[in-house]
Amino acid sequence: MPATRPALIALTALAPVSWGTTYAVTTEFLPPDRPLFTGLMRALPAGLLLLALARVLPRGAWWGKAAVLGALNIGAFFPLLFLAAYRMPGGMAAVVGSVGPLLVVGLSALLLGQRPTTRSVLTGAVAAIGVSLVVLEAAGGLDTLGVLAAFASTASMSTGTVLAGRWGRPDGVGPLALTGWQLTAGGLLLAPLALLVEGAPPALDGPAIGGYLYLALANTALAYWLWFRGIGRLSATQVTFLGPLSPLTAAVIGWAALGEALGPVQLAGMALAFAATLAGQTAPRTQPVAVSGGPFSPASRNGRKDSTDLTGTVLRR
Repeated sequence: MPATRPALIALTALAPVSWGTTYAVTTEFLPPDRPLFTGLMRALPAGLLLLALARVLPRGAWWGKAAVLGALNIGAFFPLLFLAAYRMPGGMAAVVGSVGPLLVVGLSALLLGQRPTTRSVLTGAVAAIGVSLVVLEAAGGLDTLGVLAAFASTASMSTGTVLAGRWGRPDGVGPLALTGWQLTAGGLLLAPLALLVEGAPPALDGPAIGGYLYLALANTALAYWLWFRGIGRLSATQVTFLGPLSPLTAAVIGWAALGEALGPVQLAGMALAFAATLAGQTAPRTQPVAVSGGPFSPASRNGRKDSTDLTGTVLRR
């Protein structure tokens, strides 16, 4: 029985909630200064597991599409995310990452020819301000490379989110297989880079093995399946506006497990960010704007029945 829209949003939201634990796991349990290896260990085992479960391989043009999505959503995003986590406090990384909804709005206009609505831009700005109020107090000093890595990871994931929503899924292929394709493609991209740049894998103790298992299974295989499942049924903007749940989760974990304080300013920021997340799910639909032909032209130009509205349901099947 198909999930209702609120249930679908709630299930998709579990992905960024899970990702809110990534920074703590990385800094507390994993070997230091290994962003490529950590990205590899997070992606490839999860991808191979999902491929074994789905037993479906890409066909035709989807070999290329899966490689592009895997490179953007996994192969570039993971190591850049971990590089930012290693080089600066999670609070600052969360602030940079909170611009994701605004990037998706802009990329949807650039790649899909959709006019951004005033409401979507304002909602994205409120989300970024709310996240900033939550985490900036403990964000610490700026690290140029860390900031650039955090922004590049956000831009990579935002581009992948827009393209994943635009391309949908091939007929007869479920989100489990599509997720497995991307994780495997991203992991295979990272494997030679990790070996060339970081050398042989480090020795792993019990906590590190447990941390990698958690990242590969719950934080990646399950979370990304929920995420790409949501992208296939909601708009890219709707899905991306769930992103602020990740730093909010990290803040709650810091308060509940690490004894970090949540003052009035941080609580106000949490309220703003959460309100923006809700507003991103209820924004009115907009009509796509026609652009010239090509792989990123609207669905109607490509003979598809899909809709790529910024705030409406992205795929009506």
